[in-house]
Amino acid sequence: MKKIIYIHINRLMLACAAVILILFSACVEKEDGLFHPVITEIRNYAPAPNDTLIQSLQPGQWVVLTGRNLTGATDILFNGVSAVVNNGLFSDNYAVVQVPGVIPFPLVPTELLNTVRYITNKGLTTYSFEISAPAPAITRISNENANAGDSVVVFGSNLFMLNKFSFAGTEITEYKSSPDGTFVSFKMPEITGSGPVVVENNTGGYSTPFNVNDPTGTLCNFDDVNTFGWGANIVNNNPLYPSSRGNFAVLQNNGLNAGNSSWWEGGRSMNTNPVQWIPQASLSDAVSEYVFKFEINVPGEWNGATLLVLKDFNWGYVARYEPWRISSSRTSPFTTEGNWITVTIPFSEFRNKPQGGKDGTGLSIASLKDLLGDSGNGSLSIFIINDSSEATAAMNIAIDNLRVVKVIEPEEEED
Repeated sequence: MKKIIYIHINRLMLACAAVILILFSACVEKEDGLFHPVITEIRNYAPAPNDTLIQSLQPGQWVVLTGRNLTGATDILFNGVSAVVNNGLFSDNYAVVQVPGVIPFPLVPTELLNTVRYITNKGLTTYSFEISAPAPAITRISNENANAGDSVVVFGSNLFMLNKFSFAGTEITEYKSSPDGTFVSFKMPEITGSGPVVVENNTGGYSTPFNVNDPTGTLCNFDDVNTFGWGANIVNNNPLYPSSRGNFAVLQNNGLNAGNSSWWEGGRSMNTNPVQWIPQASLSDAVSEYVFKFEINVPGEWNGATLLVLKDFNWGYVARYEPWRISSSRTSPFTTEGNWITVTIPFSEFRNKPQGGKDGTGLSIASLKDLLGDSGNGSLSIFIINDSSEATAAMNIAIDNLRVVKVIEPEEEED
């Protein structure tokens, strides 16, 4: 009898021990889940079936982090750089997030390279994952027609660790890169030819879809291509506008009252004689393939007046240039501080006048013929007006190298 009781007691103790182990295991699992986020995989942020697992990340890419305990994120860092956290896009099992657009790869500490660090108020996790620097890209060049010795800045992304950098076919060997790779600056060397700006690093390369230091498409430069008709003062070697290239036009006024659109007043317009904007055979090209460019120099402050560009005094389609306008509700005085900079106005910015609105704020031209007619030939005018409800201060703007440039972005390679 005692033997039977002993056996039952042993069996009961074993059963209790098993239950205790199970409860302890569940408790540990619950404890871990309570405090620590866990990332198990990273997927492409796209509708199925394109929401595939990915092998590496790039700056600016949208992804889905999957795992558990991902709610309540306070910070998500890629290579040590914080992403924008929007918990409205998160659940316990996933988090939709955009990799920061700028990651200064050369400055990232070794221990943070190729890491995703996920932090909540319950804990944190570090997930090892390849984060690669994309190929460099160029978005803007401060002055495409700079003289030797002028300072030039090339803006873009991932412009660091360059192993090739050339401007119009001339190698640039001395330059300064920003830590975040958003620009490189240099002193313009002596150059004689035309060509694109080319940048390359170990992740790829980029070549501008247009040439710099290039007279092609020039409508008027007030020197060897001089179609100037009337209006602005044409000057040369004015100390207010250093490092000029020969002659250039100066638009100026002593301040404009609200609603003053009298562009014909002295110094407020620049008008050429008829000139061929685009070859007649090219008028069926896409509007997106053309831009209007020129260099300007604003030594003082410009805030409030609008520069208009139009053809043949035709107000049907007008382009507006207002560099002082930050947004629909914000402005900031604009100046080039005596430097020449390149202005680029896409042909899509030639717009009509909406009912009750201002010139050049309506619909874009649908075709090149909307703006240029059947011949592509006609005069070019640049006016300064004030169609706002507030007076503007006196201003001076130097203008040079008026030109039309054909820009064709390279086609993306298919996977």
